[in-house]
Amino acid sequence: MTGYWVDVFAVGFFALEWTVYAITLEHTAYGRDSLSARMHLYREIWVRNLLDRESRMVDMQIMASLQNGTAFFASTSLIAIGGALALLRETNDALTVLGTLPFGLSPSPALWEVKCVGLILIFIYTFFKFAWAYRLFNYVAILFGAMPPATQRGTPAAEAHVIRTTRLFESAGQHFNRGQRAFFFALAYLGWFVSPWVLFVTTAAVVIVIWRRQFTSNAWEAMGS
Repeated sequence: MTGYWVDVFAVGFFALEWTVYAITLEHTAYGRDSLSARMHLYREIWVRNLLDRESRMVDMQIMASLQNGTAFFASTSLIAIGGALALLRETNDALTVLGTLPFGLSPSPALWEVKCVGLILIFIYTFFKFAWAYRLFNYVAILFGAMPPATQRGTPAAEAHVIRTTRLFESAGQHFNRGQRAFFFALAYLGWFVSPWVLFVTTAAVVIVIWRRQFTSNAWEAMGS
């Protein structure tokens, strides 16, 4: 029973850290100074500068690269789901391999299957985030194509289109960031396959790493200047 509660607390800690980090980053004043938030400002700058240009081929090429990167992560998520399903299918073989390790920690088949299902759910969530981000980037590309000509800059219609495009662009970036965050936490979740104590450590390590990238990295400092 004691070991069971350690697993429960470890998974609870994992879920709590993920939730608190996401809320802090997206819904607090502290999070509005993150690297992602600073990049949101430049999305609006990009869209406004786009309105000044008659030729927008370079902008569409940049959008295509964003779409391709998002499609890559969505495809990777599907591959990860397949790998997790294979791990679930080979429960007995996996437990045999784990039993040979010097840790002396071999979970029951039922607990192992629970761990695999949890990993599958994380990657399913990741896929949906990247797939939706890809769809939103497609919509942004359409709005880029529908951008009024430079001669209409300053008109209410042009300003409304800039705001509309910027908001959709920010939403696409936000969903992409959520998908990447899920990937990072999936790496932390892998620690549970070794031990609930390892899950505590890997979760804390991932939170520290992604927090540093958002708030104290060289990229964050560069965007602040």
